[in-house]
Amino acid sequence: MSSQDIDDASATAPASTGRRTFLKGSVVAAAAPAILTSRKSSAQTAGFPASPPVQAWAEELPPQITPIQPVTALDPAPTAGANLARGECGRADHQRFAELGGNPTYYVLRARENPAWVFNPAYPPQPVWGWSGTPATSTSSGPTKGKGGGGKGGPKGAPPPASDVTAPGPTFFARYGQPVIVRIVNELPQNHVGFGSPEISTHLHNAHNPSESDGFPGDYFSASKAGPTLTMPGGWRDHFWPNVYAGLDEFGGIGDPREALGTCWYHDHTLDFTAPNVLKGLVGFYLLFDNLDSGNERDPNPAALRLPSHPYDYPLVFGDKRFDANGMLFYDQFDPDGVLGDQVCVNGKIQPVLRVARRKYRLRLLNGGPSRFYALSLADRNFLLRPFTYIANDGNLLPAPIANMTTIDLAPAERADIVVDFSSYPIGTELYFVNRRLQTETRRYDGLTGTGTQVLKIVVDRNPPEQDLSRVPATLRAMRPLSAEEIAAAPVRQWNFDRSNGQWTVNGELFDVSRARATLRRGDAEVWEFVNNDDGWVHPIHMHFEEGRLLSKRVQGVDVPIPLYERGRKDVYHLPRGPNTVLRVFVRFRDFEGKYVMHCHNLIHEDHAMMVRFDIRP
Repeated sequence: MSSQDIDDASATAPASTGRRTFLKGSVVAAAAPAILTSRKSSAQTAGFPASPPVQAWAEELPPQITPIQPVTALDPAPTAGANLARGECGRADHQRFAELGGNPTYYVLRARENPAWVFNPAYPPQPVWGWSGTPATSTSSGPTKGKGGGGKGGPKGAPPPASDVTAPGPTFFARYGQPVIVRIVNELPQNHVGFGSPEISTHLHNAHNPSESDGFPGDYFSASKAGPTLTMPGGWRDHFWPNVYAGLDEFGGIGDPREALGTCWYHDHTLDFTAPNVLKGLVGFYLLFDNLDSGNERDPNPAALRLPSHPYDYPLVFGDKRFDANGMLFYDQFDPDGVLGDQVCVNGKIQPVLRVARRKYRLRLLNGGPSRFYALSLADRNFLLRPFTYIANDGNLLPAPIANMTTIDLAPAERADIVVDFSSYPIGTELYFVNRRLQTETRRYDGLTGTGTQVLKIVVDRNPPEQDLSRVPATLRAMRPLSAEEIAAAPVRQWNFDRSNGQWTVNGELFDVSRARATLRRGDAEVWEFVNNDDGWVHPIHMHFEEGRLLSKRVQGVDVPIPLYERGRKDVYHLPRGPNTVLRVFVRFRDFEGKYVMHCHNLIHEDHAMMVRFDIRP
C-alpha cells in the first residue's frame, strides 16, 4: 500500500483512534486535551514532589562513545512494501526505494526496558525504557522471544540482556550517500505499570526522510496495536533513511550539499505519549558526515574541515526529570502543563563526570526535553565563565564559527555544536557545565542567574596519545543564497500558538492526526509565520522534514536582531512570549511526499494537541 493509499484511508478515521479514550491497566486514562482544562497561575513546582538530594559527581560517563555497529544482513530481507506475513506493522511503501536504497547499511534497534537503571547512586535502581543495538556479529534481526512486542519471524533465541539497554540509546555514525535501513523492534513490556505507553513511532529529527520513515505520531505500533495511520499492528518496522541532502529533484545526485545536517537525534513520537516515553529514555544520537564534515581530523582531502573527530567528538543530551520521595522517576502525563524536572540528567545520569584529554573536543549539546530551557555555560569552580567556539545550530554548520562564546541558549529539541580547547588547562583542572536559566514552570522561563546550577563536571586528566591535528577553519558550510524576490514570491501561512479553554491549540484548533491543515506541492516554497499573542508561555516550534531560514523576529511588537547563531539553517524556532511576537521562516518542501507534522517541542504541549499535520503532494 502506498503513502497516498494510507493517507486517504485514514482521512475519515477518528483523530486519535483508541488513544484519547480511557484506557485500562497501567495507563488509567489517555492524555485527552478535551477534558484537561486547568490553567495554573502559581509556580508549577508547588504541586509536585521535590526530588531528594543526590550524590554529586559519583557517576562517570565513558571517556568516549561507542557507535552502534551494523549487521551483515536482515532476516527477513527488507522490502519496499511492509512484510506483513513476517510481522512487520502496516506501514506505507518506502518512497524512491529503488532509486536511493542501493547497497544499504543495515542496523537493528530494539526498544526495551532496563529494569535497573541508576540515575544516581542516591536513588534506587529503577526501570527505564531505552534502546539496544544488535552486536556486529549478528546476522539476524527479527523480534526475539520475550515478554515484549515480538512478532513472526526472526531468531528464536533469548532477547539481549537488559543491561545492554541504554537511555539514551546507541549513537549512529552515518554518511551522506550511504543509505541505511534500521529495523526497529518493539520489545517494550505491554503490561507495564506507570506512565508512558508501550507503543513506538521513531522520529529521526530532522533528517530529510520520506514520510513513512519520519516517525509520524499516528504511525505508532506494537505487536497488538496499530496507530490510526497504519493498516495493522506488528512487532517491528523497517525505517529507510536514505541519507540524502534536500534538493534531490533540483540538483540531482544526492541533493545540495549546502543542505547537510551533522547532529541529528532519534526519539519516540507516539501520539499523546511523546513526553512520557522520551522521559523514560527513548532518545539517541544520529551523526551524519560527508566530504566536508568528514568525521576525520586527519583527512587528507584539502576540502575537509578536519574538526575534532571520534573519540574527541562527544554527544551530550540534557534532560529535566523529577523524582518522588523514594527517588523514583515521577511524571504526571495528564496535566496539560506537564512536570518541570528539578534534576538535570546528562546522558541519563545526574551530575556525572566526564574526563577529557588536553586537546580540542567537539561537544554536541542537545536539549532532549521534555520542558526545561537552558542557558549553558562552561565555568571553573569559582563560576568564572570560560570561552568556547560555536560551530553548528540545530545540527547545521554555520557559515563561519563564532569564537569566544560563553553561553548557549537551548530550547527543547535545539542542538548546539561547540569546540572546546582543553589544551590550555593543566592536568587536574575541573570545569563545569552550569545551567544559568531560571525556570519554575513548564510554560515559560525567567532571566539568568550569575552562577547557575552545575550539571556536568569535566576533569582534564591526561595528555592525548597523539598530536592534535584538528582545527576550526574560518569558514564552515556555505548557505544557499536567498533572494528578496524568492521571499516576496512565497505564499505566507500564519500559525498562532495559543491556549483555548485550557487547551493547547494552533490557530484555535487541536491536533487531528487524520486531517492535513496545510497541503503543499512538492517543490513549493512558503513563508511560515509563527505567532504568540499570549505573555504567559514560550514555545519551541519544530518543523519536520525541512530546515528553514529565520527571516525576522518580532518580540512583543518590537523587531529585534536575529542572533548570529540563529542565522543559519534551523528546524527548531524559539518563539518567545507575546503579545505580538512573530517569527517569519522561509521553507522549501522538496523531494518526498506524504504526511508530516509541525508542533511545539515542549513535549507536554505537543501531547496535548499543539501540533499540525501538513501533507506534501505531487
